[in-house]
Amino acid sequence: MSAVPAGDPSGPTHDRPSAPRALAGLRERKKQRTRTALVDAALELFLSQGYEATTIDEIVAAVEVSQRTFFRYFATKEDVVTSFLADHDEILKEALAARPPGERPFTALLESLRVMLRTISEGDPADGVRFRRVRKVIEATPSLMAAQIARHSASSEALATEIARREDVDLEHDLRPRIVVAFFLGAVKVAFEDCARRDIWDAGTVAARVDEAVAVVARTMRDWV
Repeated sequence: MSAVPAGDPSGPTHDRPSAPRALAGLRERKKQRTRTALVDAALELFLSQGYEATTIDEIVAAVEVSQRTFFRYFATKEDVVTSFLADHDEILKEALAARPPGERPFTALLESLRVMLRTISEGDPADGVRFRRVRKVIEATPSLMAAQIARHSASSEALATEIARREDVDLEHDLRPRIVVAFFLGAVKVAFEDCARRDIWDAGTVAARVDEAVAVVARTMRDWV
């Protein structure tokens, strides 16, 4: 039995992470908590009093941090909403890059989408709540719909670039990657809008509806095009 009390800094270090690494991990967790708190406070205010009526001052006051802290995490008030969805775009892009070589482009996109949707529906329940709130705020705010279009365009180009790489074609001279991605993202957009019209916000249900809509597009492309 060791004579060194638990937690004694003079004790053996081979079983403990190095101090710099432990401190770095602590800092990252603290930063993530602050970022999440800002997102939650902003969404609460956006839903209760409207996106346009909410100021950054009100958001930082709710979390009891400074504006300087806010701008460490977000470039604008709009970024609070769009960055949450950008995280999901990144999951989709990474999942697509990991799909088996030779898989047909639309199938690869659909399976990658399923990975992203599972991440939402099976992840932290709090993230599911945030997803629902983000969708509600966007659907109720015309200016955010415009930002959504810009994000959609950037995501579309990233996916088309990956499809072109997988198929070994030149994106500058071959329209097919952009066409198949346009069909795919069009289905996703229709599904999200249909859920909003039906007042469906649960992440798991939305995921199922989006999956169904993309499958319909796959059949439509095969049967009608």
